[in-house]
Amino acid sequence: MNRGLWTRETVVMLLLAAYLPLALFWLWFGGIADVHRYALVLLVLAIWQLVFLLARAQPVSLSAVFTALAIAMLVPEDLGAFRLILGISFGAVMGELVFGGWGRNVVNPATVTLSFLGFGFPALPWPDILVPVAWAAIPTALIGLITGAMPAGVVLGAALGAGVAVPLGLLPSSTLPAAGVVLVLLVADPVTSATTSLGRWLNGLLYLALVILFANGWSGAAPVQLAVAAALLTSLAAPVLDEIALMIWYAERRRRHGRD
Repeated sequence: MNRGLWTRETVVMLLLAAYLPLALFWLWFGGIADVHRYALVLLVLAIWQLVFLLARAQPVSLSAVFTALAIAMLVPEDLGAFRLILGISFGAVMGELVFGGWGRNVVNPATVTLSFLGFGFPALPWPDILVPVAWAAIPTALIGLITGAMPAGVVLGAALGAGVAVPLGLLPSSTLPAAGVVLVLLVADPVTSATTSLGRWLNGLLYLALVILFANGWSGAAPVQLAVAAALLTSLAAPVLDEIALMIWYAERRRRHGRD
């Protein structure tokens, strides 16, 4: 998106508008400690953006605002400042900045940060997502879908699948708040999710399937922990999902034209 009004920063601004309800509810119910953690995460991300700006003439992006929100909301508790800064630095550099900044990255930097800290410090507790905060993910998703900033297939595939899985008892309702928040913050990333129409639906369904798998088979895992792990694996599988979608399209095209 680099013509006319549709630049990368245009999409960033639309995403910032979408994440506003979720951010406000989280800060309202969280308190001053969450504000301090968010400020620290945003400061570290801004410093690393400045470093790459000076080293590679790379433009600063406001994407750090919602990346910081995802990290601050979902990061394991009791990390301390040093370990938190270490994880943010790894995620920002290896997950985004080495690829040329937001819009060119392969994996969401918040997903990289959270996975790095979760695997590195497995004994630390993960946060609980309050139900009122989880409800705020709904207007966030709606704004993202209406503006086109979030891929509709990813969001709707996971949401509709959950609507079937919960009544059947496949997905524990206790995991829904964390799974919903992780869906809008990490999985429905327009950069790192699948790009084809069918691939996006597969993207959302794969995320849901992994959440169900982990919720039923990962003993002792916190809801946020298993949702973040599902988000990481889904992001890594996004290119494969696009390849599957293209293979199906080519096969259907050959069938219609009578070619071998």
